[in-house]
Amino acid sequence: MATILNDISRTFSEYLLLPRLTRKEQRADKVDLSAPLSGFGEKAGFTINVPVVSACMQAVSGARLSIALARQGGLSFIFCSQPIESQVEMVRQVKAHKAGFVQSDSNATADMTLEQVIELMESTGHSTVPVTHDGTATGKLEGIITDKDFWIHEDDLTRTVRDHMTPIADVIHGLDGISLREANELLHRHKKDCLPVVDDKGHLTALVFKKDYEDHRRHPMELLDESKRLCVGAAINTHDYKERVPALIAAGADALCFDSSDGFTEYQMEGIKWIRENFGTDIVIGGGNIVSAEGFDYLVEEGGLDFIKVGIGGGSICITREQKGIGRGQASALLEVAERRDEYYRETGRYIPICSDGGLGNDTQIVIALAMGADFVMMGRYFAMTEESPTPKTSINGQMYKPYWGEGTLRAQNWQRYSDGMSTRKMVFEEGVDAYVPMVGPLAEVLETTLFKLRSTMVNIGADSLAEFRERAILTLVSEQSVVEGGTSSVFQFNSKSEADDGNWGRNS
Repeated sequence: MATILNDISRTFSEYLLLPRLTRKEQRADKVDLSAPLSGFGEKAGFTINVPVVSACMQAVSGARLSIALARQGGLSFIFCSQPIESQVEMVRQVKAHKAGFVQSDSNATADMTLEQVIELMESTGHSTVPVTHDGTATGKLEGIITDKDFWIHEDDLTRTVRDHMTPIADVIHGLDGISLREANELLHRHKKDCLPVVDDKGHLTALVFKKDYEDHRRHPMELLDESKRLCVGAAINTHDYKERVPALIAAGADALCFDSSDGFTEYQMEGIKWIRENFGTDIVIGGGNIVSAEGFDYLVEEGGLDFIKVGIGGGSICITREQKGIGRGQASALLEVAERRDEYYRETGRYIPICSDGGLGNDTQIVIALAMGADFVMMGRYFAMTEESPTPKTSINGQMYKPYWGEGTLRAQNWQRYSDGMSTRKMVFEEGVDAYVPMVGPLAEVLETTLFKLRSTMVNIGADSLAEFRERAILTLVSEQSVVEGGTSSVFQFNSKSEADDGNWGRNS
């Protein structure tokens, strides 16, 4: 007969934190929210600046959201349920955003007319356009033209760019390899708004803008690689990894993560070992999902993963538990895996970060997940509701929404994520739903509120770092009546805001 566990499958909403001593010198803005993405012990780990990553989903992790999250210190995993070429292009778009150094995406030739340049400026919103010999972002720089070099209603718009541009001989520029500090000093010294950067052959490599200096000052937590480019992760599957992984690594992906509803499989193990054999230990690899210590031991001890995802069936649009009877309450799964992670660290000296994936309904539950042992959390709905998510805005009864669907839906057509190796290329049944979520605004604003709540709670626990938070956290189970007691009572409220504005992230449709 089946083995029956003598426990209850519990969720985050069933727990509360007990406050600990808050020291006088503690301040929320001094709390360290950095978290390891890769294991440490034998080698230096990869660290993210805030403990948040976005899910490997079509409705979530596109290039625009990946850029926005990296600028706030987190990391996105661009979805793999798309052709290799398009995923690679998304990775390249993110990596093109070097801190302070941007690749020009508005370029002209000297033979273009002013009318053509004006159309280019209007379509891109850029007022400064490099002039290269072939009109590309890496062509030989011949000059610069801006909207100050001509008058639309006074000049002959049939004249060429050559007649109005500032020629290269008169353009203040930097040489490839210049530091951002040196580039900004040149801008300041010469009172310029834009500094082109060229290589030793005169080809354009990047632009540095004065406005980006101020922008960078507003984003001190940016997650950058050694070359000052934004960091980005990429999802992979167990079917075409031999073609997909080399292409993603060549494009500059900083981390890879197997996207699977159940990662406790020999298919995933084969993929992990192949990547290690061909690319060594430098590339960061995440795996899962799992819900038990047994799954942890299999993927970590035999596979050598850098981080592991915990959670099956807890996502807001996931119905795996309903369809297949497989899964576990997210709190129970996380507590067991975290306990095994800590034992493994004591036994081997190798620490494996845990990602809690799913089961997060509000900001408070993010806090509880991190207190229970997660090093960082992965979220889908949270980011799907932001302006930067890749889906279009939709107005329903005067409220703005965005489509949100799971990777286990027919809409996603992500058959590879759920294939058991025997099925043909089709999805027999769905493990997710197709829905809408309310828009909540820019990612930066939403995440700022979440992280402030987290920092504030950590101060209540007397913790200055996430590792200390886990060590000091004391959790208690709550009864149904204590949940009622913790809410408002005997008062009348006028609801002028949606639940999404109050950290509840809206209702499922």
